[in-house]
Formats: sequence, structure tokens, C-alpha cells
Amino acid sequence: MSASQKAVELADHLARAASEGRGVQPITALDPAITEKEAYDVQLVTIQRKIQEGRRVVGKKIGLTSLAMQKLLGVDQPDYGHLLDDMVVENGGEIPWHRVLQPRVEGEIAFVLKRDLIGPQVTELDVLLATDYVLPALEIVDSRVADWKIALPDTVADNASSGLYVLGGKPVPVDRVDLAQIGMVLYKNGEIANTGVGAAALGSPAACVAWLANKLFEFGIPLKAGEVILSGALSAAVNAAPGDHFRARFAHLGEVSVRFASLK
Repeated sequence: MSASQKAVELADHLARAASEGRGVQPITALDPAITEKEAYDVQLVTIQRKIQEGRRVVGKKIGLTSLAMQKLLGVDQPDYGHLLDDMVVENGGEIPWHRVLQPRVEGEIAFVLKRDLIGPQVTELDVLLATDYVLPALEIVDSRVADWKIALPDTVADNASSGLYVLGGKPVPVDRVDLAQIGMVLYKNGEIANTGVGAAALGSPAACVAWLANKLFEFGIPLKAGEVILSGALSAAVNAAPGDHFRARFAHLGEVSVRFASLK
């Protein structure tokens, strides 16, 4: 089987999760020898299909930025996925339950770029100079793999377990804040679920974006002006159920919230 044929077949496998409304077997169970590069090939097959269906890439997301998550999956670097135009949810909006499979919610800092970032030698300073503004964000991570039983190739192939995202607050110029020191409190149904700080993401969210720009160079993909970059979770993901309400407060950046619709 050619590499491209394998990528297509594994992308088909993950796509069945959405069509059937339930998680599927990990791709690492189907192909235990799959490499990280091959897993990104699967991701790109899926993204190209979405583009052909009329969807647009509007940004990227970075996953596995915390040491705890890297140790859990046995890796020493983050991963990334694509953000598409139909993934965004309005701040304060409601998510129909049929849009998700097994969602978890994370609080993050989002970057919006004003100029392109192209690796391979992008630095944190380059990121700051290329950033138009930052915003508070909630990422709803989701997995097409049943019960989140994932290894690194599984989440990479699955678009870094992307689901939906919410941008909140108001635009804040990046030179007005110390990104590493921004504190966050994530609430679930009015109670504190967890807390975090910018430094939890590779020491600084800007370092995460620099990693992304340099990683994308390996695939010939630039970060483009106007793109939204979700820079990585500041604390652990929190499980969501129908009817749950999530709100995150960020020092200097404001708030962002979303609700999951109740089952009727």
C-alpha cells in the first residue's frame, strides 16, 4: 500500500466517527508502526477534503504544550492542527450536542497575526512582532477515537483532536501584557474547575507559536497574516456534558464563555 493510499484509508476511518456519531478504534491499533509524519499526512488528507467541500482554513491550534500531557503520551514536543471557518462558536453561544462526540474544554490565549510567520528560525520576538493582538479563548477539544484512548499519532491524524473554539474579550495589543504571567480561572457551571498561567504553555504562549511556525516549515506551510493561533492549554482539559456552562477569566484579557445545549 502506498503512503498516500494509507493516509486516505486512515482518514476514511476517522471520518466514520462523525458519520456514525461515535468514536472509532485508534489508528495505532490498525497500524502500530505509523510514524508522526504519516499521521500528519492523514491530517492533511482530511483538511484537503474539507477545503474541497468549501470550508476555509482560518488558523492553527497547538496541542500538547504542557509537560504533563507530553509525558502522558510519551512525547517531547507539541503537535498542531488546523482551524476551519465552521469551528468558531460565538462568545456566550450555545453548542448543539450533535456537533460533538466526547468534548473537553480548555482555556487558552489566542493570537491573531498581522504578518506572515515562516520558519525555520522563528523566535519568540518574531512572534510578538508579527502579532496584531491577543484574546482569551476556549478550545473544545474532541476526539474521533473512542474513549480518548490515544497515542501521539492518533491525535495528530485526528487534526490534533480539534473540535470547536470560542474567542472572547476584546483585542489587546501584545505589548500591553506579559504573556507568561497572565493568570486564568476556568469555571464549570459557576464553580472553579481549574486555574492556569501563561507560563504553563512551554514557558510562554509566544514560544508555542514560534514552535508552530518552525514545525510547519517542515511541511511547507506558512502562518499567514489574519490567522488565529490557539497557543495551547493553560491547564488540564475539563470534561463537558449536555447543559454544562463554561467561562474563563483571564487577567488583562477579559472573559470568554460557552454553553453546551441540553438534550431534549
